[in-house]
Amino acid sequence: MELGYLAGSIVKLAALIGWIYGLLWGLGRPKAWQKAVTIILAFGVIQAAILAKFGDIALFSAFDQGLLIQACTMTMVALGLNLIYGFNGQFSLAQWGFYGIGAYCSADITYRWTSGDASGLLVAGLGTILGALALFLVGWLLKKKRGVPVLSAFTFYLIALVAAGFAAVKLGGALSPLLAPYFGSPEAPGVLASPLALQIVFFLSIIVAGAFAAEVSFIFGLPVLSLGSDYFGIATLGFAIIVKTLLVNSDTILPFPEMKGGRGMIGIPKLTNWIWVFAFLILVIVIIRNFVRSSTGRATLAVREDEIAARAMGIDVAKNKLMAFVVGSFVAGLGGAIYAHYIGFLAPGSFDFIQGYNPLIIVVFGGLGSMTGTIAASFGWIFFLEGFLRVLLGQLGSDAPSWRLVLYPIALLLLMLVRPQGLLGTVEWGFFKDGNNPIGRAREKLSAAVKLKGSGTKKEGE
Repeated sequence: MELGYLAGSIVKLAALIGWIYGLLWGLGRPKAWQKAVTIILAFGVIQAAILAKFGDIALFSAFDQGLLIQACTMTMVALGLNLIYGFNGQFSLAQWGFYGIGAYCSADITYRWTSGDASGLLVAGLGTILGALALFLVGWLLKKKRGVPVLSAFTFYLIALVAAGFAAVKLGGALSPLLAPYFGSPEAPGVLASPLALQIVFFLSIIVAGAFAAEVSFIFGLPVLSLGSDYFGIATLGFAIIVKTLLVNSDTILPFPEMKGGRGMIGIPKLTNWIWVFAFLILVIVIIRNFVRSSTGRATLAVREDEIAARAMGIDVAKNKLMAFVVGSFVAGLGGAIYAHYIGFLAPGSFDFIQGYNPLIIVVFGGLGSMTGTIAASFGWIFFLEGFLRVLLGQLGSDAPSWRLVLYPIALLLLMLVRPQGLLGTVEWGFFKDGNNPIGRAREKLSAAVKLKGSGTKKEGE
């Protein structure tokens, strides 16, 4: 039985890696219709595998579907961390904290909505919008006066965000009663209690959760990103511990009794399905890829390589560090929001800083600075280590699955000894290749010209 499950797990994992390669290859095609066909086919292949059954045996069981959703959400978190650590060179342990912020924020919105209360969406939505406007306004004013110390700028931003949050609470509290009649009653549900309205709110809650995580990362990263990499890592560790502590006391310190603190939040509507997961996975892949290949992304890479040289070339080092940190935290918030509505239950222990090492290990396994490696390692991590290995060890005894925590660091140590650049190193597939954009093609031509010149040979006719 174990051999059959092992063989099935290996086949499924190999098929998923092939699916990833096909998806990235198709997204890298030059025509828009080719990209569209790729997305449709990639979605359809997995959907067909989910629906396919051979008698009582499902090709993709409910357990496999759960692993698939976990793999996709882990990919989002890991891609964000790879942007912060792999491409920007900032060692961060806060990614799991932003994952938890996104999960709880989105879950609270939909939980309140299903209870006939629109205040969660109104307050959080207005808060993120007003917060973004406040940050933009303060940033515009600070540009008028150069030389403002970082801590002073942080104080101005913090005051603006607190004011925006206060205004959002007041406005949300005033508008919420106006929408209450449209929820209707259990016997006669109103238009806001319809399944379509709930799906729209679910989508908005994911976006709001990501935006909220991004704004928190902005206000946190502004002062601490000026620290060196080691000190920044310690600061992010402290942030992750603070987030977990706040979640444990969310029903006492924070005004969210529905989160139930350390007991865990229950009653979250299970709205996540393959359609939503796939759509946001593609969105995150496009966001990260386009960011890295943009002029801002190139500046971010320059900061990673040499901050002094980047500053000498006129690059705003602090701004680029903060931008990468915010974008990475945004996609982590998206992943947390999606996962919360799959599992239907949130416990603060799931967002402990120890769990935050998972995406870090994935990024190192896949290869720092390799988006393809991060995606492949995320799927491999979930399906093999969290799927097959957990099941196999579970058959050896109730305490055996905990040995996974021993096998992880051993595997990581072996990887560092045998292949320190990670499984894929800097290899990219399809959509992520430099050759799929004008800058990348120009760089490849320049590299080829340099090699040709260095060899001391010329082509015929030159």
